[in-house]
Amino acid sequence: MSAPPRTRAAQVRLTDLAAWKAEGRPIVMITAYDHPSAEVVDGAGVDIVLVGDSAANVVLGYDSTVPVTTDELLVLVRAVRRGLQRPLLVADLPFGSYEVSDEQAVATAVRFVKEGGASAVKLERGGTSARRAAAIVAAGIPVMGHVGLTPQTATALGGYRAQGRQGAQAADIVTQALDLQDAGCFAIVAEAVPAPVAAHMQELLDVPVIGIGAGADVAGQVLVLHDLAGMLGEKPPKFVQRYGHLRESLCRAVTAYADEVRTHRFPTEAHTYPISDEELAAFRELVRSK
Repeated sequence: MSAPPRTRAAQVRLTDLAAWKAEGRPIVMITAYDHPSAEVVDGAGVDIVLVGDSAANVVLGYDSTVPVTTDELLVLVRAVRRGLQRPLLVADLPFGSYEVSDEQAVATAVRFVKEGGASAVKLERGGTSARRAAAIVAAGIPVMGHVGLTPQTATALGGYRAQGRQGAQAADIVTQALDLQDAGCFAIVAEAVPAPVAAHMQELLDVPVIGIGAGADVAGQVLVLHDLAGMLGEKPPKFVQRYGHLRESLCRAVTAYADEVRTHRFPTEAHTYPISDEELAAFRELVRSK
C-alpha cells in the first residue's frame, strides 16, 4: 500500500530564520545527500537541509572533502531538491570552485541554483572568501558562511580538530564571522569552536549562528544525518549525539536476506508473479516450436 501524499508546506525563507533567531526559536539544520534522506528529513520538520561537501567522505568514499567536484555535488543537490518541500536547501561550494576569482565563485553558485535547485550556497572561511561571498550575494544568491573547523583547509589547520582554543585564534574566528556577515551572509556555521567563543560570536552577530560542536548558546544546530542516525562504522566526532543505530539494523537485514537466499527460504510463492495454466501451456508450446 503506497504512502499517502505529503501535504505541501510553506517553504522556509530567509526572513523566517531571522525571525526565529529574534524570538529565540532554535533553527534545526541537517546535512543530507540523496532523495530518500531528503524525504525523511523533510517529513521530520527540519528547517534547513545542507548538501555538504562532506558527501565526499560520507557517500563517495574520498579521504577528505577536497577531491569532490562541482558536477558530483550537483547530482546530489538535484536528488535532494526532488525530495524536499519545506526546508531551505543550501549547497556547499566545493574546494577549488570559488577561490580563484569573484567571477568563478559567482559562476559556480549560479550552477547550484540554476541546475541544482538550491536556494542558497555555503562557503568556508573569511578573508578572501568573504569577498567571494559579497560577489555572490551581489549576484542575487543567498550565502551561508562557515568558520572554525573548515574541512576544506583542515590540513592547514592541523587536522580535524577544535579551533579557537587559543585567544588569538578565537578572536580571528569571530572576525571572520563578522566579515562574512558584512559581506551579506544570512547565517554562519561555527564548527568545533569552544562554546563561550561561539556564544560571544552570536552576541556580536545579527545573523543566526548555526553550531556544530559549538555549544547551545547559538541560534541553531546542524548535524550530518549519517552521524546522528548511526549509519557510519567509525567513531563519530565528539559533538555528535547518536539518535539511532541504522548501520547495525542494515547489517542485520542484509545478513538475514543472504541467509534466506542460501537456505532456499527466499523467495517464496508470495514473492512471485502467477501465470494461468492456459498461458503457461501456450508458452511451452511456443518454446518447443522454436
